[in-house]
Amino acid sequence: MGMFDQIKEVMQMRSETKRIEAEVKKITAEYTNGGITVVAKGDMSIESISILPEAYEEVIKGKSARFETMLFNVVNGALKKAREATQQMMLKQMQAAGGLFGK
Repeated sequence: MGMFDQIKEVMQMRSETKRIEAEVKKITAEYTNGGITVVAKGDMSIESISILPEAYEEVIKGKSARFETMLFNVVNGALKKAREATQQMMLKQMQAAGGLFGK
């Protein structure tokens, strides 16, 4: 393989990587529990958090630690779902690329 072919292959891999990164940013995963809903994105950022009034009842009752635990669990649940969706998408993309990264 000549130098030109190697450069061409590197450019293709770079282009494919950027395309996959753009697709990952489009992924969202929602997790809800106890009146708290979190939406996480494929890049492991949080898109939104919504909390229904019933979830605040724990804080009003003086159980802020319970509320914090619920929020922690919902955030982690959303991130886990986003990570799983991202892994599935990346696996499919790499298989569809026909081993582009395995050359």
